[in-house]
Amino acid sequence: MNAAQRLAIAWVFAAAVLGTAPIARAGQSAPPPPQNKPLLVIGATLHTISGETMVRGQMLVDGGRIVAIASEGTGIADPRAASAQTLDLSGKHVYPGFVAANTVLGLTEISAVRATVDSTEFGTVNPNARALVAVNADSELLPVARANGVLAALAVPRSATGGVIAGTSALIQLDGWTWEDMAIAPAVALHVVMPSMRLNAELFPAPLDERLADFRRFTAERLRQLDEAFDAAAAYNKARNASPDQPVDARWEAMRPVMQGQRPVFVDADELPQIRHALGLAQRHGLKLVIVGGSDAWRIADLLRERQVPVVIAGVHRLPIRRGDAYDEPFRLAARLAQAGVRFCIARSGSEFDAAHERNLPYEAATAEAFGLSRDEALKAITLYPAQILGVDDRLGSLQPGRLASFIVTDGDPLDIRTHVQRAFVQGREIDLSNRQTRLEEKYRTKIERSGK
Repeated sequence: MNAAQRLAIAWVFAAAVLGTAPIARAGQSAPPPPQNKPLLVIGATLHTISGETMVRGQMLVDGGRIVAIASEGTGIADPRAASAQTLDLSGKHVYPGFVAANTVLGLTEISAVRATVDSTEFGTVNPNARALVAVNADSELLPVARANGVLAALAVPRSATGGVIAGTSALIQLDGWTWEDMAIAPAVALHVVMPSMRLNAELFPAPLDERLADFRRFTAERLRQLDEAFDAAAAYNKARNASPDQPVDARWEAMRPVMQGQRPVFVDADELPQIRHALGLAQRHGLKLVIVGGSDAWRIADLLRERQVPVVIAGVHRLPIRRGDAYDEPFRLAARLAQAGVRFCIARSGSEFDAAHERNLPYEAATAEAFGLSRDEALKAITLYPAQILGVDDRLGSLQPGRLASFIVTDGDPLDIRTHVQRAFVQGREIDLSNRQTRLEEKYRTKIERSGK
């Protein structure tokens, strides 16, 4: 460290002590303490998602979990209900919190400021990269997303340009002091990026032959690296099984749960050739495969259903991938997969830019409903279905006894943009829904009121 660096650090420290430092401060409120008293919710319409909708139902919550749920007139027999704090939500609606299954929430803040982005590791093969340990619990993007009902998100590592294996994702709840507090599932899936196999000739001036040859060489090289990585991981797993004293390689050790079928592989693949190659890779190595993106998944729906490969739709609000495709193909994708019997859920693109807009997840589902998906399926696509695909449906995605008490209270249909999320609970504790956007709204509303205009 040189003298200038030491001087700069000293200035920042002194300014912080004096209260004048121009450093960013976390604006969100402190996470509430764990639930310490039973809570009885009454009067609301309970949308269980996995079962019937209960008008003026009752729900008992204790220890951060749903203990019992009952319809009107049935009552809850659990003795804890008698001493529970009562929350009357008459006229309101209760839904399980939404699950965002493809995000970089917690891994990025301002996409244009490199120092705030921690979603990507250098190198092409990084299976040992863990998204969870990079999650920033003080991110200003988390309160914005949860204010519209997103209470859990899959933090997904991204791959550098030319990379093929990005690392291991983690499912987090959007409230907590640290990433340890936020972790619901510390290691969910290994994430693979399938190289594009379709060159858009309209993006390049003629002649195209040389560029096309370079593109094919680049694609072939990435596919070779991907195959070699899985071959090496398979050999390493076999050697470790035969001899536990085998020297540990951090990269291939991270892939052992994948090679043993204990952890799925999420493959980013939109184009039909990409999806076919992913299916071949999974068949060769016995992988539990999930397709992320899946723009062309409807073209191969029968095979996906036959092999029980789910699809995480990476955004409904996007353009078709081909110039000649119908404008509404992305809007109709969910309905097509549902009709074909393919397991799916609806997420967003998962880009660094999109992290600031994860609050719009319910409106992606609403568009899918407008283009053929039933309302029940649209709600399940952002609650129960992502929980099932991520392997946490025993904890999230529905209002059932034993599930985490992570739910939202609304004044109407959450797929309707006019509806407000009025309250939210994470593991039985009510969280503050204020955020940077609401603070700015209040600030400028006050300005207008004071100016009299």
